Amino acid sequence: MPSINRKILEQVIKASAEPLVIVRVDHPDWPVAMSNKAFESIGGEDTRNKPFADVIEQLVGRELALEISETVRARQETSFPVEAGGREYLLALRPLPLSGEEDVRFYVAFWRGGSGAGAVAGSDMHHALLNAKRRIRDLSRDDPVTGLLNGRAFREVLEHDWAVAAREKGSLGLVLFTLDDFDAYIDVFGRHAADSCLRRVGRAIRRCLRRASDVVGRLDGSELIVLSHAANEEGVREFASRISAAVRELGLHHPRSTVSKFVTVSFRVSVATATKNSASAESFINELLSGVVDQQ
Repeated sequence: MPSINRKILEQVIKASAEPLVIVRVDHPDWPVAMSNKAFESIGGEDTRNKPFADVIEQLVGRELALEISETVRARQETSFPVEAGGREYLLALRPLPLSGEEDVRFYVAFWRGGSGAGAVAGSDMHHALLNAKRRIRDLSRDDPVTGLLNGRAFREVLEHDWAVAAREKGSLGLVLFTLDDFDAYIDVFGRHAADSCLRRVGRAIRRCLRRASDVVGRLDGSELIVLSHAANEEGVREFASRISAAVRELGLHHPRSTVSKFVTVSFRVSVATATKNSASAESFINELLSGVVDQQ
């Protein structure tokens, strides 16, 4: 960012009475680049350089943080009603495209409080419109059975995060989970129960994600896949083992499983450091999909 632009932004941010942060989205952790005193009053501390997903999760909770992360990934403008510091706000997020740049590098998030019935009504109408737009986007990105990202949307997220990691020479991890003997489960309980099982397993995996910037999607049939922003394979394997245990602890009865009396998942892991000269995101995921399950 040119220095003159940064100075102007800093002045505007400091002068704003609304809690406000600027986030870098061309970095794997989405660090907070700038914030103002008003934000520190609801955030509780200086958040500069901290991952935006972690900051948001601390303020509004994990479920909403995951929704917000999806919005940022899709480079959408949207808003969410939230509560912070004992007050109700409309959390608005907008991309900040810079002149001459094709890819958005910065996002602004600000907590807008209502002042008067007209302002509240206008905010409600604005939120309803953005919520409708977000829902239309979600219909094309979500798997209809589990509500997770569908295969196409997951690959888009991976391609974007791979490009970001390549600029920073960062590492990404993929974990492919396969429900054990799932065809036998379908034979016993039918498709409706199988869909319910997939939804519950998907939710269990989503609850185990370590930060809001990690994502989970559904591929074909009984395969669910997680993208993890991890530094090493050992950490990703430990993460995958915890997810496997969480699925088993759901206690979903599986009378024809050759592994357990409950529904379980097997998994395989791949970790790669992305660079400009390394393999593509497509080859990264395709090598995992064509591999052999090496751990349960």
